Amino acid sequence: MIETAITLDQFIQALHDTLVMVSISLVIGSLIGIPLGILLVVTRPGGLIKNRTFYNILNPVINIIRSLPFIILMVAIIPLTRLIVNTTIGTPGAIVPLIIFIAPYIGRLVENSLLDVNPGILEAAKSMGATPLQAIWYFLLPEALSSLILALTTATIGLIGATAMAGTVGGGGIGDLAITYGYQRFDTFVTVTTAIVLIITVQLIQSLGNLFASKIRRE
Repeated sequence: MIETAITLDQFIQALHDTLVMVSISLVIGSLIGIPLGILLVVTRPGGLIKNRTFYNILNPVINIIRSLPFIILMVAIIPLTRLIVNTTIGTPGAIVPLIIFIAPYIGRLVENSLLDVNPGILEAAKSMGATPLQAIWYFLLPEALSSLILALTTATIGLIGATAMAGTVGGGGIGDLAITYGYQRFDTFVTVTTAIVLIITVQLIQSLGNLFASKIRRE
């Protein structure tokens, strides 16, 4: 008989909290990060709508946010988190820093994906008289779609890791369960179980991302 301090309901609730944190942060982070990545590409020197001033402001700002480890970022923006959601603990308290963490990360991944597109694609768009917006929507993004799916897959996995770290400061979810019960109460069963669940989840997400990306490549 395995002895553990948690119940099945607690474990399911922790999974639910992690799913909520990852889902909301990924959706909002993508809505912010994807346009950021596009702006980095099109405003850089030689881009479709090059704007040196804008690029020289946006690029270092993203670098600064990305240079902060998530756990430090989470603590540093406590006043902002409290202002937005009126709390700094639990699932709501973790979502704000998760969004701020993942948005520039997605922006960088999107930038790398778009920069890998053959420049001839954009040259073809220009020769056909496409506006910058049309070139982005009908040429650049479709050509990079497979790579973008893999980028979002990587971002999702990064978010799962961040939610686990959020548990160290009361962020809720699987990480909180592992810290509160597994580490602080020396419950080996909880520690091992949460590790296994996270490993399986990451493997599943990566496999699905690879599958969708390969299907789009073949089309």
